[in-house]
Amino acid sequence: MKSFLLLILLVAITTTGYSQSTQPYLSLAEAKRIADAAEAKAIENEWTVVIAILDAGGHLILLRKIDGTQIGSVEVAMEKAKSAVYFKRSTKVFEDAVNEGGLRLLSLPNAIPVEGGVPIFRDGHCIGAIGISGVRSDQDGIIAEAGLSVLELK
Repeated sequence: MKSFLLLILLVAITTTGYSQSTQPYLSLAEAKRIADAAEAKAIENEWTVVIAILDAGGHLILLRKIDGTQIGSVEVAMEKAKSAVYFKRSTKVFEDAVNEGGLRLLSLPNAIPVEGGVPIFRDGHCIGAIGISGVRSDQDGIIAEAGLSVLELK
């Protein structure tokens, strides 16, 4: 009987720890706010783009394609966001490094050396990323930063 009660207690303690995770994450509501702000910036400038927002595991949370945007930008936006999540840095870092002669970066899997992918951090954790594609890479970067400006992030 004592063994059975001990087993029940251990199971309760173990499952309680899993249900009370304190790991920050990016919610769908936050992704929508980011996308709304990014879309507003794009429309303000009459830029047609795709907006992709991924979670910390590189999985798609939200995708928007402004009317008239080239179809190829769908995959590019997702790949920029994936690069930002995987490497926990903006794709502009890779673009700048390649422009300065760091061609070896072109061989890194999932490293996209084109501005427009930006990681999203909260409390020191990468909780996702935004990827923008459709206009010049510097314009993609402006849209991505506009999207992230709506969140209180550290």
